[in-house]
Amino acid sequence: MYEPIRDKSVHSTMAGTTSDFPHRSREEELDIQLAGHLAALLAVTGELAARTPSADLDAAAARLAEQVTRLRGGRPPARTAVTAATDDERQTSALHRRAHALAGRALVVAASRADTAAAILAAERMDAHSAALEQSRELAAH
Repeated sequence: MYEPIRDKSVHSTMAGTTSDFPHRSREEELDIQLAGHLAALLAVTGELAARTPSADLDAAAARLAEQVTRLRGGRPPARTAVTAATDDERQTSALHRRAHALAGRALVVAASRADTAAAILAAERMDAHSAALEQSRELAAH
């Protein structure tokens, strides 16, 4: 009733067989994801620092760059020079919301791979961006 399979499978399903493409472990995949989230958070932090310079944002950027470098096996993140932008409150709030979301994603991945240093940093950044958003809401209310 069914025709037998005549060709070899395109999928390598037998133990001990090699394939033509590299495989990464779950830990390696999580490292890549976490480095990506932290690098994106670093970029948004740079934009925020250009709008409203602060020692907190500079310190956060340095710590984020350190973690990305560690996760990428010593390769530092690519950082672009951000020009100072006007301090438009709506755009600044949007950047804080984006940074909060990125930090949340990083926290989830860091927790799943049990990376305490990255998880603490992500949680601290979430708190900082939440506080900045709350402060901007209070200023807008007055």
